[in-house]
Amino acid sequence: MTVAYRSTEADRKLAYSDLGRVLVLGRGVTGTAVLSYLEPLIGTRVRAVEVWEGEPGEGSFDLCIASPGISEFSELYQCARKQSSEVISEVEFAWRESSATSRWIAVTGTNGKTTTTSLIAHILERCGQDVRLVGNIGDACIEAVAKDTATLPFSSEERTPFPPFITYVVEMSSYQLASTVNFAANVAVVLNIKPDHLSWHRTHENYAAAKWNILKNASLATCAVLNAVDDEVRARIRALRQEEQRLTYIPLGTKEGIDKDMRQACGSDHAAFVDAQRRLHVAYQGRDHALACVDDLKILGAHNVENALAAASAAIAFAAQPRPFDAEAGVPLEHVEPIGIDDAALTQALCTFEPIPHRIETVAEGFGIRFVNDSKATNVDATLAALTAFPNKNAIIMLGGRDKGTDLSELVRAVARSTKGCVLFGESYERFSRAFDEEGVPYVSATGLADAAERAYDMAKEGDVILLSPACASFDEFSCFEERGERFAEIARTLLGKRS
Repeated sequence: MTVAYRSTEADRKLAYSDLGRVLVLGRGVTGTAVLSYLEPLIGTRVRAVEVWEGEPGEGSFDLCIASPGISEFSELYQCARKQSSEVISEVEFAWRESSATSRWIAVTGTNGKTTTTSLIAHILERCGQDVRLVGNIGDACIEAVAKDTATLPFSSEERTPFPPFITYVVEMSSYQLASTVNFAANVAVVLNIKPDHLSWHRTHENYAAAKWNILKNASLATCAVLNAVDDEVRARIRALRQEEQRLTYIPLGTKEGIDKDMRQACGSDHAAFVDAQRRLHVAYQGRDHALACVDDLKILGAHNVENALAAASAAIAFAAQPRPFDAEAGVPLEHVEPIGIDDAALTQALCTFEPIPHRIETVAEGFGIRFVNDSKATNVDATLAALTAFPNKNAIIMLGGRDKGTDLSELVRAVARSTKGCVLFGESYERFSRAFDEEGVPYVSATGLADAAERAYDMAKEGDVILLSPACASFDEFSCFEERGERFAEIARTLLGKRS
Protein backbone atom coordinates (compact mmCIF):
# COMPACT_ATOMS: atom_id res chain seq x y z
CA MET A 1 0.00 0.00 0.00
CA THR A 2 1.24 3.50 -0.81
CA VAL A 3 -0.16 6.82 0.34
CA ALA A 4 -0.11 9.86 -1.93
CA TYR A 5 0.22 12.94 0.27
CA ARG A 6 0.29 15.30 -2.74
CA SER A 7 -3.06 16.38 -4.11
CA THR A 8 -3.75 17.24 -7.72
CA GLU A 9 -4.16 20.91 -6.83
CA ALA A 10 -0.80 22.25 -5.71
CA ASP A 11 -0.29 20.10 -2.65
CA ARG A 12 -3.64 20.66 -0.95
CA LYS A 13 -6.00 18.03 0.39
CA LEU A 14 -9.12 18.62 -1.70
CA ALA A 15 -9.00 22.20 -2.95
CA TYR A 16 -10.96 23.13 -6.06
CA SER A 17 -9.29 25.39 -8.61
CA ASP A 18 -12.67 27.08 -9.19
CA LEU A 19 -14.83 27.63 -6.11
CA GLY A 20 -17.41 29.50 -8.18
CA ARG A 21 -20.10 31.55 -6.46
CA VAL A 22 -19.75 31.18 -2.70
CA LEU A 23 -22.38 31.82 -0.04
CA VAL A 24 -21.31 32.44 3.57
CA LEU A 25 -23.92 31.87 6.28
CA GLY A 26 -23.38 34.21 9.23
CA ARG A 27 -20.96 37.05 9.87
CA GLY A 28 -19.76 36.12 13.36
CA VAL A 29 -16.23 35.02 14.22
CA THR A 30 -16.37 32.06 11.82
CA GLY A 31 -18.07 33.89 8.97
CA THR A 32 -15.64 36.80 9.23
CA ALA A 33 -12.66 34.43 9.08
CA VAL A 34 -14.09 32.70 5.98
CA LEU A 35 -14.71 36.04 4.28
CA SER A 36 -11.14 37.17 4.99
CA TYR A 37 -9.91 34.04 3.23
CA LEU A 38 -12.28 34.26 0.24
CA GLU A 39 -12.25 37.96 -0.61
CA PRO A 40 -8.64 38.05 -1.92
CA LEU A 41 -9.56 35.13 -4.22
CA ILE A 42 -12.35 37.00 -6.02
CA GLY A 43 -11.42 37.14 -9.69
CA THR A 44 -9.20 34.05 -9.53
CA ARG A 45 -10.63 31.02 -7.74
CA VAL A 46 -13.83 32.77 -6.59
CA ARG A 47 -16.34 34.38 -8.93
CA ALA A 48 -18.44 36.09 -6.25
CA VAL A 49 -19.14 36.00 -2.50
CA GLU A 50 -22.46 36.69 -0.80
CA VAL A 51 -23.30 36.73 2.92
CA TRP A 52 -26.63 35.82 4.49
CA GLU A 53 -27.26 36.71 8.11
CA GLY A 54 -30.80 37.00 9.48
CA GLU A 55 -32.77 36.52 6.26
CA PRO A 56 -32.22 34.33 3.19
CA GLY A 57 -31.54 35.97 -0.15
CA GLU A 58 -31.85 35.07 -3.80
CA GLY A 59 -29.52 33.38 -6.26
CA SER A 60 -27.74 30.08 -6.79
CA PHE A 61 -24.34 29.13 -5.40
CA ASP A 62 -21.68 26.54 -6.08
CA LEU A 63 -20.61 26.37 -2.45
CA CYS A 64 -22.11 27.42 0.88
CA ILE A 65 -19.95 27.65 4.03
CA ALA A 66 -22.12 27.66 7.16
CA SER A 67 -21.22 29.19 10.51
CA PRO A 68 -21.73 26.81 13.46
CA GLY A 69 -24.26 29.08 15.16
CA ILE A 70 -26.81 28.47 12.39
CA SER A 71 -28.79 25.28 12.91
CA GLU A 72 -29.12 22.91 9.98
CA PHE A 73 -32.87 22.90 10.76
CA SER A 74 -33.25 26.69 10.55
CA GLU A 75 -35.03 28.38 7.65
CA LEU A 76 -31.79 30.18 6.72
CA TYR A 77 -29.80 26.93 6.46
CA GLN A 78 -32.58 25.10 4.60
CA CYS A 79 -32.89 27.89 2.03
CA ALA A 80 -29.12 27.89 1.55
CA ARG A 81 -29.18 24.12 1.01
CA LYS A 82 -31.83 24.46 -1.71
CA GLN A 83 -29.91 27.21 -3.50
CA SER A 84 -26.38 25.74 -3.18
CA SER A 85 -24.71 22.79 -4.84
CA GLU A 86 -22.96 21.96 -1.58
CA VAL A 87 -23.17 23.11 2.07
CA ILE A 88 -20.13 22.55 4.27
CA SER A 89 -18.73 23.75 7.59
CA GLU A 90 -15.75 26.06 8.00
CA VAL A 91 -13.71 23.15 9.38
CA GLU A 92 -14.45 21.11 6.25
CA PHE A 93 -13.41 24.04 4.06
CA ALA A 94 -10.18 24.58 6.00
CA TRP A 95 -9.33 20.87 5.81
CA ARG A 96 -9.80 20.91 2.03
CA GLU A 97 -7.58 23.95 1.64
CA SER A 98 -4.82 22.69 3.96
CA SER A 99 -1.50 21.28 2.82
CA ALA A 100 -1.70 17.68 1.65
CA THR A 101 1.08 16.79 4.10
CA SER A 102 -0.78 18.22 7.11
CA ARG A 103 -2.20 15.94 9.79
CA TRP A 104 -5.50 16.51 11.57
CA ILE A 105 -6.36 15.31 15.07
CA ALA A 106 -10.06 15.94 15.79
CA VAL A 107 -11.68 15.83 19.22
CA THR A 108 -15.38 15.80 20.03
CA GLY A 109 -17.66 14.88 22.94
CA THR A 110 -20.31 16.53 25.06
CA ASN A 111 -17.82 17.29 27.83
CA GLY A 112 -14.04 17.44 28.05
CA LYS A 113 -13.29 18.60 24.49
CA THR A 114 -11.36 21.73 25.35
CA THR A 115 -9.16 20.12 28.00
CA THR A 116 -8.39 17.10 25.82
CA THR A 117 -7.72 19.16 22.69
CA SER A 118 -5.45 21.54 24.59
CA LEU A 119 -3.61 18.66 26.24
CA ILE A 120 -2.98 16.91 22.90
CA ALA A 121 -1.54 20.14 21.48
CA HIS A 122 0.56 20.62 24.62
CA ILE A 123 1.97 17.08 24.36
CA LEU A 124 2.83 17.37 20.67
CA GLU A 125 4.44 20.79 21.08
CA ARG A 126 6.54 19.53 24.01
CA CYS A 127 7.56 16.60 21.82
CA GLY A 128 8.82 18.84 19.02
CA GLN A 129 5.89 18.87 16.60
CA ASP A 130 4.64 21.91 14.66
CA VAL A 131 1.09 22.26 16.02
CA ARG A 132 -1.92 24.52 15.54
CA LEU A 133 -4.68 24.55 18.18
CA VAL A 134 -7.85 25.39 16.25
CA GLY A 135 -11.60 24.92 15.89
CA ASN A 136 -14.07 25.42 18.70
CA ILE A 137 -11.02 26.58 20.71
CA GLY A 138 -8.32 29.00 19.60
CA ASP A 139 -8.18 30.32 16.02
CA ALA A 140 -10.71 29.45 13.34
CA CYS A 141 -9.27 26.61 11.29
CA ILE A 142 -9.29 28.65 8.08
CA GLU A 143 -7.23 31.43 9.72
CA ALA A 144 -4.47 28.98 10.62
CA VAL A 145 -4.60 27.27 7.22
CA ALA A 146 -4.42 30.63 5.45
CA LYS A 147 -1.17 31.48 7.24
CA ASP A 148 0.32 28.04 6.69
CA THR A 149 -0.47 27.83 2.98
CA ALA A 150 0.27 31.45 2.08
CA THR A 151 3.49 30.49 0.29
CA LEU A 152 2.04 27.49 -1.55
CA PRO A 153 1.18 28.32 -5.17
CA PHE A 154 -2.19 27.03 -6.24
CA SER A 155 -1.28 25.97 -9.74
CA SER A 156 -0.16 22.35 -9.76
CA GLU A 157 2.31 23.28 -12.49
CA GLU A 158 4.26 25.44 -10.02
CA ARG A 159 5.18 22.87 -7.42
CA THR A 160 7.19 24.02 -4.45
CA PRO A 161 9.67 22.09 -2.35
CA PHE A 162 7.96 19.54 -0.12
CA PRO A 163 5.36 21.45 1.96
CA PRO A 164 5.85 21.82 5.73
CA PHE A 165 4.48 19.12 8.02
CA ILE A 166 1.90 20.79 10.27
CA THR A 167 -0.52 19.15 12.69
CA TYR A 168 -3.92 20.75 13.32
CA VAL A 169 -5.46 19.73 16.65
CA VAL A 170 -9.09 20.73 16.29
CA GLU A 171 -11.89 20.81 18.83
CA MET A 172 -15.07 20.01 16.89
CA SER A 173 -18.55 20.78 18.14
CA SER A 174 -21.63 18.95 16.94
CA TYR A 175 -22.55 22.15 15.06
CA GLN A 176 -19.36 21.96 13.00
CA LEU A 177 -19.56 18.21 12.48
CA ALA A 178 -23.15 18.40 11.21
CA SER A 179 -21.92 20.00 7.98
CA THR A 180 -18.87 17.90 7.24
CA VAL A 181 -18.69 16.06 3.90
CA ASN A 182 -15.17 14.85 3.09
CA PHE A 183 -13.34 15.79 6.30
CA ALA A 184 -11.11 12.92 7.43
CA ALA A 185 -9.04 13.10 10.59
CA ASN A 186 -5.87 11.08 10.96
CA VAL A 187 -6.76 10.61 14.62
CA ALA A 188 -10.34 11.08 15.87
CA VAL A 189 -11.27 11.24 19.57
CA VAL A 190 -14.81 10.75 20.90
CA LEU A 191 -14.99 11.35 24.65
CA ASN A 192 -18.68 10.98 25.50
CA ILE A 193 -22.14 11.65 24.11
CA LYS A 194 -24.77 12.97 26.53
CA PRO A 195 -28.05 14.87 25.93
CA ASP A 196 -27.19 18.47 25.02
CA HIS A 197 -27.87 21.22 22.45
CA LEU A 198 -31.34 19.86 21.74
CA SER A 199 -32.64 23.29 20.67
CA TRP A 200 -30.08 23.29 17.81
CA HIS A 201 -30.35 19.62 16.77
CA ARG A 202 -34.04 19.08 17.66
CA THR A 203 -33.43 15.50 18.90
CA HIS A 204 -30.71 13.58 20.73
CA GLU A 205 -30.50 11.23 17.74
CA ASN A 206 -29.61 14.14 15.45
CA TYR A 207 -27.05 15.38 17.97
CA ALA A 208 -25.40 11.97 18.26
CA ALA A 209 -25.41 11.50 14.49
CA ALA A 210 -23.60 14.81 14.07
CA LYS A 211 -20.98 13.74 16.61
CA TRP A 212 -20.38 10.46 14.78
CA ASN A 213 -19.70 12.34 11.54
CA ILE A 214 -16.17 12.54 12.93
CA LEU A 215 -15.74 8.95 11.69
CA LYS A 216 -17.77 9.27 8.47
CA ASN A 217 -14.69 9.20 6.25
CA ALA A 218 -12.52 6.99 8.44
CA SER A 219 -10.24 4.55 6.64
CA LEU A 220 -7.57 2.01 7.49
CA ALA A 221 -5.23 4.98 7.95
CA THR A 222 -7.48 6.44 10.69
CA CYS A 223 -7.13 5.73 14.39
CA ALA A 224 -10.14 6.44 16.60
CA VAL A 225 -9.77 6.95 20.36
CA LEU A 226 -13.11 5.96 21.91
CA ASN A 227 -14.08 6.24 25.58
CA ALA A 228 -15.63 2.86 26.43
CA VAL A 229 -16.65 4.09 29.90
CA ASP A 230 -19.40 6.14 28.20
CA ASP A 231 -22.48 4.07 27.35
CA GLU A 232 -23.19 5.54 23.92
CA VAL A 233 -19.56 5.46 22.81
CA ARG A 234 -19.22 1.88 24.05
CA ALA A 235 -22.25 0.90 21.93
CA ARG A 236 -20.41 2.25 18.88
CA ILE A 237 -17.35 0.17 19.80
CA ARG A 238 -19.54 -2.95 19.88
CA ALA A 239 -20.86 -2.06 16.44
CA LEU A 240 -17.33 -1.58 15.10
CA ARG A 241 -16.41 -5.05 16.32
CA GLN A 242 -19.21 -6.50 14.20
CA GLU A 243 -18.26 -4.56 11.06
CA GLU A 244 -15.60 -5.37 8.54
CA GLN A 245 -12.57 -3.57 9.96
CA ARG A 246 -12.12 -0.20 8.28
CA LEU A 247 -10.31 1.73 10.99
CA THR A 248 -8.10 1.15 14.00
CA TYR A 249 -9.45 2.15 17.39
CA ILE A 250 -8.17 2.42 20.96
CA PRO A 251 -10.89 1.88 23.59
CA LEU A 252 -10.45 3.73 26.89
CA GLY A 253 -11.41 1.50 29.84
CA THR A 254 -14.47 -0.74 29.74
CA LYS A 255 -18.05 -0.74 31.01
CA GLU A 256 -16.57 -1.51 34.43
CA GLY A 257 -14.46 1.66 34.52
CA ILE A 258 -11.34 3.43 33.33
CA ASP A 259 -9.09 1.04 35.29
CA LYS A 260 -10.08 -1.99 33.20
CA ASP A 261 -8.24 -3.32 30.12
CA MET A 262 -10.42 -3.95 27.05
CA ARG A 263 -7.93 -6.55 25.82
CA GLN A 264 -8.77 -8.70 28.80
CA ALA A 265 -12.48 -7.82 28.75
CA CYS A 266 -13.18 -8.80 25.15
CA GLY A 267 -9.96 -9.46 23.28
CA SER A 268 -9.48 -5.97 21.80
CA ASP A 269 -6.27 -5.42 19.82
CA HIS A 270 -5.55 -2.14 21.60
CA ALA A 271 -6.49 -0.59 24.94
CA ALA A 272 -5.95 2.38 27.23
CA PHE A 273 -6.58 2.25 30.95
CA VAL A 274 -5.26 3.16 34.40
CA ASP A 275 -3.06 0.26 35.50
CA ALA A 276 -2.49 -1.25 38.96
CA GLN A 277 0.28 1.30 39.66
CA ARG A 278 -2.21 4.11 38.82
CA ARG A 279 -0.31 4.98 35.66
CA LEU A 280 -1.92 5.98 32.38
CA HIS A 281 -1.31 2.91 30.24
CA VAL A 282 -1.73 2.74 26.45
CA ALA A 283 -1.33 -0.54 24.56
CA TYR A 284 -1.08 0.08 20.83
CA GLN A 285 0.37 -1.84 17.90
CA GLY A 286 2.04 -4.42 20.13
CA ARG A 287 3.71 -1.90 22.47
CA ASP A 288 2.77 -1.03 26.04
CA HIS A 289 3.31 2.56 27.11
CA ALA A 290 3.25 3.11 30.90
CA LEU A 291 3.06 6.87 31.30
CA ALA A 292 2.25 9.45 34.00
CA CYS A 293 0.82 8.52 37.37
CA VAL A 294 -2.71 9.81 37.95
CA ASP A 295 -1.59 11.50 41.17
CA ASP A 296 1.00 13.56 39.25
CA LEU A 297 -1.58 15.19 36.96
CA LYS A 298 -2.40 18.83 37.68
CA ILE A 299 -5.93 18.49 36.30
CA LEU A 300 -8.35 17.12 38.91
CA GLY A 301 -11.33 14.78 38.82
CA ALA A 302 -12.17 11.36 37.41
CA HIS A 303 -13.28 12.94 34.13
CA ASN A 304 -9.85 14.53 33.70
CA VAL A 305 -8.21 11.13 34.11
CA GLU A 306 -10.27 10.04 31.10
CA ASN A 307 -9.34 13.23 29.24
CA ALA A 308 -5.63 12.72 29.95
CA LEU A 309 -5.79 9.09 28.87
CA ALA A 310 -7.57 10.11 25.66
CA ALA A 311 -4.91 12.74 24.94
CA ALA A 312 -2.06 10.30 25.59
CA SER A 313 -3.70 7.70 23.33
CA ALA A 314 -4.18 10.24 20.55
CA ALA A 315 -0.53 11.30 20.79
CA ILE A 316 0.68 7.68 20.64
CA ALA A 317 -1.58 6.89 17.67
CA PHE A 318 -0.31 10.02 15.91
CA ALA A 319 3.32 9.10 16.63
CA ALA A 320 2.87 5.63 15.12
CA GLN A 321 1.80 7.02 11.75
CA PRO A 322 4.35 7.39 8.91
CA ARG A 323 6.17 10.66 8.44
CA PRO A 324 4.98 12.65 5.42
CA PHE A 325 6.85 11.67 2.31
CA ASP A 326 6.80 12.44 -1.38
CA ALA A 327 4.92 9.57 -2.99
CA GLU A 328 6.05 10.80 -6.41
CA ALA A 329 9.59 9.83 -5.48
CA GLY A 330 8.46 6.21 -5.42
CA VAL A 331 9.23 5.49 -1.74
CA PRO A 332 7.21 2.46 -0.50
CA LEU A 333 5.18 3.19 2.63
CA GLU A 334 6.83 0.34 4.54
CA HIS A 335 10.19 2.14 4.21
CA VAL A 336 8.90 5.37 5.76
CA GLU A 337 9.77 5.92 9.43
CA PRO A 338 6.95 6.66 11.93
CA ILE A 339 6.71 10.15 13.38
CA GLY A 340 7.73 8.87 16.81
CA ILE A 341 7.32 10.38 20.29
CA ASP A 342 9.40 9.45 23.31
CA ASP A 343 7.41 8.07 26.27
CA ALA A 344 9.46 10.07 28.77
CA ALA A 345 8.73 13.33 26.94
CA LEU A 346 5.05 12.41 26.68
CA THR A 347 4.92 11.69 30.42
CA GLN A 348 6.58 15.00 31.26
CA ALA A 349 4.10 16.83 29.05
CA LEU A 350 1.16 15.16 30.81
CA CYS A 351 2.50 16.21 34.21
CA THR A 352 3.17 19.85 33.25
CA PHE A 353 -0.26 20.58 31.76
CA GLU A 354 -2.13 23.22 33.78
CA PRO A 355 -5.94 23.40 34.20
CA ILE A 356 -7.79 25.32 31.49
CA PRO A 357 -9.51 28.56 32.65
CA HIS A 358 -13.13 28.04 33.80
CA ARG A 359 -12.60 24.28 34.24
CA ILE A 360 -12.09 23.39 37.93
CA GLU A 361 -9.78 26.40 38.21
CA THR A 362 -8.82 27.83 41.60
CA VAL A 363 -9.39 31.58 41.24
CA ALA A 364 -9.02 32.81 44.85
CA GLU A 365 -7.97 31.40 48.21
CA GLY A 366 -7.82 32.79 51.72
CA PHE A 367 -8.66 32.01 55.35
CA GLY A 368 -8.57 28.31 54.45
CA ILE A 369 -11.38 28.72 51.90
CA ARG A 370 -10.85 28.03 48.19
CA PHE A 371 -12.99 29.42 45.34
CA VAL A 372 -13.07 27.11 42.31
CA ASN A 373 -14.39 28.27 38.93
CA ASP A 374 -15.98 25.55 36.80
CA SER A 375 -18.19 27.88 34.78
CA LYS A 376 -17.68 25.70 31.68
CA ALA A 377 -19.92 23.08 33.33
CA THR A 378 -23.01 24.12 31.38
CA ASN A 379 -24.81 20.77 31.65
CA VAL A 380 -25.59 18.21 34.32
CA ASP A 381 -22.99 15.66 33.22
CA ALA A 382 -20.19 18.23 33.40
CA THR A 383 -21.19 19.14 36.96
CA LEU A 384 -21.39 15.47 37.97
CA ALA A 385 -17.85 15.05 36.66
CA ALA A 386 -16.63 18.11 38.58
CA LEU A 387 -17.93 16.72 41.86
CA THR A 388 -15.52 13.78 41.57
CA ALA A 389 -12.65 16.24 42.07
CA PHE A 390 -13.81 16.91 45.66
CA PRO A 391 -14.13 13.55 47.43
CA ASN A 392 -13.90 14.95 50.98
CA LYS A 393 -17.45 16.34 51.00
CA ASN A 394 -16.08 19.82 51.65
CA ALA A 395 -17.53 21.58 48.60
CA ILE A 396 -20.38 24.09 48.66
CA ILE A 397 -21.75 24.01 45.13
CA MET A 398 -23.43 26.88 43.27
CA LEU A 399 -26.01 25.73 40.71
CA GLY A 400 -27.98 27.91 38.32
CA GLY A 401 -28.27 29.92 35.14
CA ARG A 402 -30.30 29.27 31.99
CA ASP A 403 -31.90 25.85 32.32
CA LYS A 404 -31.28 23.25 29.59
CA GLY A 405 -34.27 21.18 30.65
CA THR A 406 -32.41 17.90 31.21
CA ASP A 407 -33.22 15.43 34.01
CA LEU A 408 -31.98 16.59 37.44
CA SER A 409 -32.51 13.49 39.59
CA GLU A 410 -28.93 12.20 39.39
CA LEU A 411 -27.54 15.68 40.04
CA VAL A 412 -29.69 16.13 43.16
CA ARG A 413 -28.58 12.77 44.53
CA ALA A 414 -24.92 13.56 43.82
CA VAL A 415 -25.18 16.93 45.59
CA ALA A 416 -26.75 15.25 48.63
CA ARG A 417 -24.07 12.56 48.65
CA SER A 418 -20.95 14.54 47.80
CA THR A 419 -21.23 18.15 48.99
CA LYS A 420 -21.40 20.11 52.21
CA GLY A 421 -24.09 22.44 50.88
CA CYS A 422 -25.78 23.88 47.82
CA VAL A 423 -26.85 27.34 46.66
CA LEU A 424 -29.43 27.66 43.87
CA PHE A 425 -29.69 30.85 41.82
CA GLY A 426 -30.63 32.31 38.47
CA GLU A 427 -33.29 31.71 35.85
CA SER A 428 -33.25 27.95 36.52
CA TYR A 429 -34.16 28.39 40.18
CA GLU A 430 -37.82 27.32 40.01
CA ARG A 431 -37.23 23.92 38.36
CA PHE A 432 -34.03 23.19 40.29
CA SER A 433 -35.60 24.04 43.67
CA ARG A 434 -38.59 21.85 42.85
CA ALA A 435 -36.27 18.92 42.06
CA PHE A 436 -34.40 19.41 45.35
CA ASP A 437 -37.64 19.71 47.31
CA GLU A 438 -39.00 16.48 45.80
CA GLU A 439 -35.90 14.62 47.03
CA GLY A 440 -35.85 16.39 50.41
CA VAL A 441 -32.35 17.74 49.78
CA PRO A 442 -31.68 21.11 51.50
CA TYR A 443 -30.38 24.16 49.65
CA VAL A 444 -29.95 27.91 50.06
CA SER A 445 -31.76 30.32 47.74
CA ALA A 446 -30.08 33.26 45.95
CA THR A 447 -31.10 35.74 43.26
CA GLY A 448 -28.04 35.84 41.02
CA LEU A 449 -24.37 34.91 40.83
CA ALA A 450 -23.11 37.60 43.23
CA ASP A 451 -25.76 36.81 45.84
CA ALA A 452 -25.08 33.07 45.47
CA ALA A 453 -21.34 33.53 46.02
CA GLU A 454 -21.95 35.63 49.14
CA ARG A 455 -24.34 33.06 50.60
CA ALA A 456 -21.89 30.24 49.87
CA TYR A 457 -19.11 32.24 51.53
CA ASP A 458 -21.28 32.76 54.62
CA MET A 459 -21.66 28.96 54.87
CA ALA A 460 -17.96 28.16 54.35
CA LYS A 461 -15.47 27.26 57.07
CA GLU A 462 -11.74 26.66 56.96
CA GLY A 463 -10.96 23.73 54.65
CA ASP A 464 -14.05 24.24 52.47
CA VAL A 465 -14.31 24.78 48.72
CA ILE A 466 -16.83 27.11 47.08
CA LEU A 467 -17.48 25.53 43.69
CA LEU A 468 -19.19 27.29 40.80
CA SER A 469 -20.22 24.34 38.62
CA PRO A 470 -23.64 25.58 37.54
CA ALA A 471 -25.01 22.80 35.27
CA CYS A 472 -26.66 25.58 33.23
CA ALA A 473 -25.88 27.96 30.40
CA SER A 474 -24.84 31.48 31.38
CA PHE A 475 -27.20 33.52 29.21
CA ASP A 476 -29.61 34.64 31.93
CA GLU A 477 -26.94 37.01 33.33
CA PHE A 478 -23.92 36.82 31.03
CA SER A 479 -22.95 36.66 27.38
CA CYS A 480 -20.90 33.47 27.77
CA PHE A 481 -19.52 31.07 30.36
CA GLU A 482 -16.17 32.88 30.25
CA GLU A 483 -17.76 36.15 31.39
CA ARG A 484 -19.58 34.30 34.17
CA GLY A 485 -16.34 32.68 35.36
CA GLU A 486 -14.42 35.96 35.29
CA ARG A 487 -17.17 37.68 37.29
CA PHE A 488 -17.12 34.84 39.83
CA ALA A 489 -13.36 35.31 40.26
CA GLU A 490 -13.84 39.05 40.85
CA ILE A 491 -16.58 38.40 43.42
CA ALA A 492 -14.38 35.83 45.22
CA ARG A 493 -11.46 38.24 45.51
CA THR A 494 -13.78 40.98 46.78
CA LEU A 495 -15.28 38.71 49.44
CA LEU A 496 -11.85 37.64 50.68
CA GLY A 497 -10.70 41.28 50.69
CA LYS A 498 -13.58 42.35 52.94
CA ARG A 499 -12.54 39.83 55.60
CA SER A 500 -8.82 40.74 55.61
